[in-house]
Amino acid sequence: MIAPSLLSADFARLADEAQRVADADWLHVDVMDAHFVPNLTLGLPVVQALQAVSPVPLDCHLMIEAPERWAPGYAEAGARNVTVHAEACADPRAVARDLRAAGALAGLAIKPGTPLEPYLDVLADFDTLLVMTVEPGFGGQSFMPEVLPKVQQARRLVRSGHLRLFLEVDGGINADTIEQAAAAGADVFVAGSAVYGAEDPAAAIAALRARAAAATQE
Repeated sequence: MIAPSLLSADFARLADEAQRVADADWLHVDVMDAHFVPNLTLGLPVVQALQAVSPVPLDCHLMIEAPERWAPGYAEAGARNVTVHAEACADPRAVARDLRAAGALAGLAIKPGTPLEPYLDVLADFDTLLVMTVEPGFGGQSFMPEVLPKVQQARRLVRSGHLRLFLEVDGGINADTIEQAAAAGADVFVAGSAVYGAEDPAAAIAALRARAAAATQE
């Protein structure tokens, strides 16, 4: 599944930019609060507006403090998947429960330096694990292959039946790095400039999807 990152789009033309990636599986929306991460992007009113015009489901990545308070609103707005950061959650299970009750898939994100082991017990309550392959907060960073063992570990647990999860990677995903991430076990790929920076976003999405599929078959 390919999820173009709206962070790389033209913020003055968000409705048009959503239409440009109609061939994608999800539209990845980065919500940053200038507290959990140093950058500030957009919030719930913009997501509500996007939900009304996006041709594909919204994948909201909340890089915010106090997700227990704010995350359910994004699910209620109609987002397909709402991901909160493990590092910001006092009670991840409670957030997952509230997101699912509001009709969304529940996602848990971990930063590159955050180990997976402390969260293995709570992942059964989630639908998506988002492994950050860059430091959260800014687009355009280089892919960090050293985090892929976490993806491999999660994929082993999925294959053994211990977990049922989408395994999502976010950061530095392009034609060169998507194969590494797919081979490690990821099945949802957030791509920003690799899609929105292309002359033909639909062709870029198709090429990324093909590369991921080929790497998985190998």
